[in-house]
Parts: sequence; C-alpha cells; structure tokens
Amino acid sequence: MSGALAANVMHFARLLRQAGFSVGPGQTVTALTALQVIDVGQREDVYWTLHAVFVDRHQRSATFRAAFDIFWRADASTSPVAVPAPMPAPRGAAPQMETISVSAARRETNPASETEDNEALEVSSWSAAEQLRGKDFEAMSSEERAEARRMMAQLRLPIPAVPTRRFHVSANGSRVDMRSTLRRMVRAGGAIDLQCRSRTFRHPPLVVLCDISGSMAPYARMLLHFLHVITSDWDRVHIFLFGTRLTNVSREMAHRDPDVALARVARAAKDWSGGTRIGETLGSFNRLWSRRVLGQGAVVLLISDGLDRDGGAGLSKEMERLQHSCRRLIWLNPLLRYDAFEPKSAGIRAMLPYADDFRPVHNLDSLADLMAVLAAPRSDRPAAREHKAA
Repeated sequence: MSGALAANVMHFARLLRQAGFSVGPGQTVTALTALQVIDVGQREDVYWTLHAVFVDRHQRSATFRAAFDIFWRADASTSPVAVPAPMPAPRGAAPQMETISVSAARRETNPASETEDNEALEVSSWSAAEQLRGKDFEAMSSEERAEARRMMAQLRLPIPAVPTRRFHVSANGSRVDMRSTLRRMVRAGGAIDLQCRSRTFRHPPLVVLCDISGSMAPYARMLLHFLHVITSDWDRVHIFLFGTRLTNVSREMAHRDPDVALARVARAAKDWSGGTRIGETLGSFNRLWSRRVLGQGAVVLLISDGLDRDGGAGLSKEMERLQHSCRRLIWLNPLLRYDAFEPKSAGIRAMLPYADDFRPVHNLDSLADLMAVLAAPRSDRPAAREHKAA
C-alpha cells in the first residue's frame, strides 16, 4: 500500500472523527484494504467504497458527502499526489492507479486550509441540524426521528421552584426559629443565640395528559421520548395517556431504558390510535387522580388536538375543574402549526378559555419554545381572562 494513499485515508478518517463519526483504526485499515481493489482514479468509486466503510447510519450520509467533498476537493494549485508502485494485488483484482488527486497535499503546505475546511463541515452539520429542528414530526423519516430523539435527550425542562409551607434552618433566614433557639439556650446554659429559618423551595409536580388518538399518534410517539427524558430528571412526574379511556403510565415511564419504557407503555395503553373522548377521560382524571397528583402547585401539560368524538360534551366543566386544581395549565396542540388555524371544533372552543398557555407542539423548535415558557414566571392566567371576556 502506497504511503501517500495511506496518509490521505488517515487524514480523511481524522476529519470524520472531528465531524462526530466513530472511526477507529480498524475501519481505517479496512478502508485501505478496500481501496486496493478499486480504481482510485474514479472519484465515485472511491466515494462509495469509503461510504460503505465509514457510514453506519443513513442520516450521516449528508455529513459524509460534505466531508468527502471538502477533503477530496482539488484546486488549480494542487497537483496530483504521486503514488509509488502498488503492492501486488490479489489475483483478479483491479489494477491500482498510480496517482490520486486530493487536497491533503495542499493541507500539508497550507495548514490554514484545513481549518477552513473543518469550519465549512461544521457549518454543514449545523445547517442539517437546524433544518431537522424545524421539521414536523409527522413528516420525518425513521432516520430523522431517531436523530430527533437523540436531540431530545439533550433537552432539560426548566420549571422554576415554588415556595412550600415548610422552613429550614438558615443563617440568613428572615424568620427567627424559636424551637432551635430554645434548644441552643438549654445546651448553652441560658446564653441566647438566635437561630433563623427560611422558606423551603421545591420544584412543583409535573402532570402530563397526552392524547394518543389516531390523529395524535405520530406526535404522541415522539413526545413520549421527550417525556421519558423529563421523568429521568424530575422526581415527581405523573404521565397519563388518554383516547377513549384514561391510563396512568407513570410507573412504566420510570424505567431508565427508553425502549423498555415505551414498550411497557404500548402494552399498558389499550386504546392507542383509536377515538377520543376528552371530556370523559378528563372527568375520570378529576375524580380519581386530581387530589393525589395536583397538590403543591402542580403544572399540567395537556397534549391534544382538541378533536373530541363526543362533540365537547361536558368538556368545559372538566377543563374548568382541572384549571382550578393546578397552578398552571398549558395546552400543547399540534394544529397550531398552521398559520390559518381557527378554533372551529366544539371541543377546542370548550377547552380554550381554561388554558393558561396555548402553544404548538409539532417539532423540536416548538419544544424549545416550551422550555422558555416554563422557565418564565407564572402569569395571572391571561389566556383565561381574554377568552372569557370574548
């Protein structure tokens, strides 16, 4: 194997590692072996040979193409790299070409060009990620969904801590802790050493009500991965799925492995991709679960398109009770992705006056916007006032 060709492949492997590929010495050796049996003077032959060795996921093909174009680009000032006589190839193998035109020689004489190429590759990778963040979950391919799930794993839910009724001993507290002060006086023989206390802050419970009906199924599957990340970060997360019935899947979602957790959820939810009875299922939640999980200023995420099979029967009453039982009710609706959205459905009209926030949830950008909303201080239910006034 020619030293120049080996050096070029090693440079290319290093560039792929900088782009996020998992490339080890074994793959580099395999690539060198594969290049012995092709015509290295044919660009496409070299491309697909290296693609077969280094690319293990379809979604990385675009990044690989960008890296290949950068590394193998030759300008007018670049002369072909001379390749010494090849080692004897196996019988029947294609003869090896004696020259290969690559930009590695230019990099050796001009190190600044390598920096420029790496920057171009980073821009290309960033552009692909930016496009994926704005793409609708429903329009994603299976490879894009897998990449989106990996990006979701980096998200963190910033719900601000709220004051509780409890206090803790604090040197800078604003209140005198008489019990601790008296205990110290007894131990010290009457000397007064005032002890103070401050109010304890704690993250409120997060309760998620997710619609898994037929119209919501593509979004529910993706959002369950996001909810699994939240469950791993928070100690009080309660997740309920509903279609024609209400299913508590908090225990299933608590498993550390997301694949195992979602498999358990699929077995527990018997009404997946069916109809929707929002009023009836919210009524079941209010009767059976609200007192258990909506204490201490709970935040509720209601994920649904509001298309109720029962035409909104009893929905207004149950939404009002739900809003009064929680600190903040945020309604996430994928239909808001349309600029021309109008609340024409009876179910949507019944639910809308009781939502503190009404936001879209259809791509990664919408989840990032949700982060900003949850991080902001609680508003005084402006949405409810506006819609009731209307």
